[in-house]
Amino acid sequence: MQKEQNSKTSSLSILAMAGVEPYQVKADEKYMNAAQLDHFRKILEAWHHQLRGEVNRTVSHMRDDAANFPDLIDRATQEEEFSLELRNRDRERKLIKKIEKTLKKVEEDDFGYCESCNIEIGIRRLEARPTADLCIDCKMLSEIREKQISG
Repeated sequence: MQKEQNSKTSSLSILAMAGVEPYQVKADEKYMNAAQLDHFRKILEAWHHQLRGEVNRTVSHMRDDAANFPDLIDRATQEEEFSLELRNRDRERKLIKKIEKTLKKVEEDDFGYCESCNIEIGIRRLEARPTADLCIDCKMLSEIREKQISG
């Protein structure tokens, strides 16, 4: 229940950040029509913009807060904080690339279909994870294989 609630909160925060409501599928609506593609384009562009802002804030923060502390403990603390921040930004940089790849798929009308089996990924899954490129079944198989390989 807690995991489901966290997933729902995470999904809603992505939607809220983009300023959109969860997509309401209409009866007899074609999957990944223009309205749905536009919905996901807004989400992805807002997410991309937010992450770019974080990168810019980090650069200015590190430039402004960089100090050569005479005390070794203070210097080590600052270096650890910068290291942690850079690690987070590196993760975000990879996510930005994935968002850009997904936006390209939206532009090419190749968005919303599993790269492995080519079935529909689903609106709710894509709202929870807009960069998903595998359906839930293929993703689960992929994770099982990954666990078996890593031991």
